[in-house]
Amino acid sequence: MKIAYISTYLPKQCGIATFTNDLLQSIDHQDSTITQHIIALSDRPYSYNEEVVFEINPQQQLDYIQAANFINENKYDCVVLEHEYGIFGGNSGVYILSLINLLHMPLLVNLHTILEKPNIDERAILIEIAKRASIIVVMSSYAIGLLQKIYHVHENKIRLIPHGVPAFDYQQNDAKEKLQLTDRRIILTFGFIARNKGIETVIHALPKVVQEYPNTVYLIVGKTHPNVLLESGEEYREYLTALIKQMGLENNIIFVNDFVSNETLTTYLTACDIYITPYINEAQITSGTLSFAVGAGAAVISTPYWHAKDLLADGRGILFDFKNHKELKNILIDLFDNPKKLEELRSRARHHGEKMTWNKLGGSYVKLLQKLSSTQVNLDTDIKITMLERFPKFRWDHLDRLTNYVGIIQHATFATPNYREGYCLDDNARALLVSLMQYEAFGEKDTRKRISTYLNYIYYAQREDGLFHNFMNFQNEFLEEVGSEDSFGRAIWALGYLFNTAPFVDFYQLGSNMFFKAMPHFENLKSIRAIAYTMMGIAEYLKQQPNDERVTELLRKLAFKLVHEYDSSADDEWKWFEPVLAYDNAIIPLAILMSTKYLNDDKLRKIGFSSFYFLENIIMQNGFLSIIGNQKWAKQNQNISKFGQQPIDVTATVLLFREVFEITKNEEYFEKMIRSFEWFLGENDLKLPLYDHSTKGCCDGLETYGINRNQGAESTLCYFIAYLTVYKSLKIKFQVEE
Repeated sequence: MKIAYISTYLPKQCGIATFTNDLLQSIDHQDSTITQHIIALSDRPYSYNEEVVFEINPQQQLDYIQAANFINENKYDCVVLEHEYGIFGGNSGVYILSLINLLHMPLLVNLHTILEKPNIDERAILIEIAKRASIIVVMSSYAIGLLQKIYHVHENKIRLIPHGVPAFDYQQNDAKEKLQLTDRRIILTFGFIARNKGIETVIHALPKVVQEYPNTVYLIVGKTHPNVLLESGEEYREYLTALIKQMGLENNIIFVNDFVSNETLTTYLTACDIYITPYINEAQITSGTLSFAVGAGAAVISTPYWHAKDLLADGRGILFDFKNHKELKNILIDLFDNPKKLEELRSRARHHGEKMTWNKLGGSYVKLLQKLSSTQVNLDTDIKITMLERFPKFRWDHLDRLTNYVGIIQHATFATPNYREGYCLDDNARALLVSLMQYEAFGEKDTRKRISTYLNYIYYAQREDGLFHNFMNFQNEFLEEVGSEDSFGRAIWALGYLFNTAPFVDFYQLGSNMFFKAMPHFENLKSIRAIAYTMMGIAEYLKQQPNDERVTELLRKLAFKLVHEYDSSADDEWKWFEPVLAYDNAIIPLAILMSTKYLNDDKLRKIGFSSFYFLENIIMQNGFLSIIGNQKWAKQNQNISKFGQQPIDVTATVLLFREVFEITKNEEYFEKMIRSFEWFLGENDLKLPLYDHSTKGCCDGLETYGINRNQGAESTLCYFIAYLTVYKSLKIKFQVEE
């Protein structure tokens, strides 16, 4: 059996690294025939042992994909993920999703942090990890409830295995002698030093204790947390040092500023009389330091954070309120006053700790891994067609939030309209299209008002010569004389769609007037995307007026402009219209294929399909849509940028697969249309949804750091264009099948 671990690893000074090392050794002790390798998260160069076979730079997203390929190629039987948000790159450690979702084998996840109040990314990431995991291991019973209540993880997937601890010999006198503290009453706290550890609470409690028992010594063992050191230096340690001096405790408190080895730590824990974790808030689901103290048979006093309440139940320790140094003082004096009570506390802890040794827990992990390695992960990527009654409901909430009597505001800060950025023709054209598609699908009367608003914006934006302004500020002043060609093309697409779906004759007449007023400019277009959008608008018009030879001939001229671009750029390997793959790519073969319904030309059809197949092979890999990011446009024989991926490209891809399916009747493309739409719902490189079910808006894209949480008009409108395209296709398909 071959196991790969994804984790930090020694010699990195990190609790996760230590845990993973201990786990490897315990499994090797149980079964030395198991091959164990580490895929190490390395924030800087380390001198690793031979078990580390691959390193990931936490901030390089491509490293995670390469690590997944390495694991798959080396055919490991099972993968173990040590999960802690802070050790992975991207927002809240989102990069790890792109690794685990490419794996071909079962995944066991040890969760070291489970948050009761996660932010959006933290919650979404853990939900996705839980979906991919075969087994999730938690280290306290309280964690099980959190997983079920907040992250909706089924109990059948969860296993409780305590945090492992070393085997202790409990020879306290020998340990004290080794530390040269034979005649001292030892109180101990160990672990990384940071303000959330609450060490000042213990210091405030000690003067009265020392007054009663002068031989008391408080050992604070551990380095300052690396993140704290980076941000604040030794400010907290210096504060504690000053407090110690103020309290006159210089002879009773000792700092051991070191990341101690397990052997040294065992000595400190065995020697101590009382161990204290004085953390200042409850949100800690796992504490390795607390587990070690119980395993050592120490009398443990702790604030009531989650793991402490769980581990110290049934008399295995004593709890005191957060920051309550007076209560702590009383407990300490009481225990020193009553040696028998202190010894009973130590005995209960020791008895429980013997069940938590790595030697015993290793067997539990071996059984889990053996069971998992014999199971198969379902890698079938066939889409499960969503039934109409389960399809997400269309909601206007966010679009209405962005819309006023003038039109739709183009940008948002998170889900709040950003009035400073004003309006644009592009988004009001898309909004008209969404309104028409929604009215066609559902026939809601209120939608007519929205159609009127967006149509009137386009009317207001059209110049006397038939061209359009694009950007307008919030004071209703246009910001340029002539808008972009792309915005022109999108307006024509929406106006073309209006010919078949206008709910009122007045809307039809106004749209028709604008369409034909703009028509003299069609032949002058140079942007290939503007040409493509205009062709789509013409194709929509020809659905109603298929015998209009003048417009049909105009469509032919535009189509062969694209053919000319294709002939200039394409070769045997690069079958595309430009030297690069840039934005909104799918719209170009889509326009050509739409035109073939009205233009009987084999060359158009051939170019439409060859460019479609070329694009499909690039963006549809590993069973999900991975579009070209705008960080760096794709060129032949170069790596393709994964970020930032934007909804506009996804919507174009959905429309393209829908068109290819309608032409070929090949079910593969119907399924890929739906799979492309599911990019919005989490089937993407980060495995995170961009559609926000709470706001009914869509986030602006996949970036290097995670999700861009702004929900601008373009993103939400693109989501709903794709949504309504898929909805209509599903409805037609099911009606036909019924």
